[in-house]
Amino acid sequence: MRKIRPTRRSVSGVYALRGEIPIQFESTLERDFLIRAEFSLSILDVIPQPTQIPFTGANGQTYTYTPDFLVYYRLGNVPYGDYPKPVLVEVKPEKEWRKHWREWLPKWKAAWRCAKEQGWEFHIYDESRIRDQALANIRFLERYKRMQFPVEESRWVIENIRQMGSTPFHYILARHFIGLYRAEGIAHIWYLLAARQLDCDISRPLNEFTELWVPTNE
Repeated sequence: MRKIRPTRRSVSGVYALRGEIPIQFESTLERDFLIRAEFSLSILDVIPQPTQIPFTGANGQTYTYTPDFLVYYRLGNVPYGDYPKPVLVEVKPEKEWRKHWREWLPKWKAAWRCAKEQGWEFHIYDESRIRDQALANIRFLERYKRMQFPVEESRWVIENIRQMGSTPFHYILARHFIGLYRAEGIAHIWYLLAARQLDCDISRPLNEFTELWVPTNE
């Protein structure tokens, strides 16, 4: 693992994935990637700098390339052949990879071959795959994550949604929180989503028509 040092060009630090696993990041784009990964219930684990890959540069010299992350997914209740493959990830701003893609192509080809040999996939993530509607929604929900509400009330809301399978935000709000309790109810529902006790299609704008359901542990 290469040592991560602060630079004038980027912001480095440590992100505690799900409050447990400290993962170093070298840029705000890598940090935002980790924020999205943390929210996703389908992601089981993120391994930083998972492997060193030898490759030959255009000048004939041999170098070593270390991708940023290896992402493991929960297998879920799906047939064996449909299991999601782990993904080897390189996080790069679009401006950088467009400028240097010819220079970096040999190491990325080596990473693709390595991933294929391991039964993984290899992807490059730039702003278009990280700083999207999903990240904006996750950022919005962060303000509700540390709020506290009566446990029994939360259970009541969750169980009603579980029985219905799924329901729009406005329906559960009208059923459980009316009149003076409406504002508190809005915060409570967003809290349950932020705390991952409820789920939704996070890639779509959050509003009163957002469809909610109870996630499974599979």
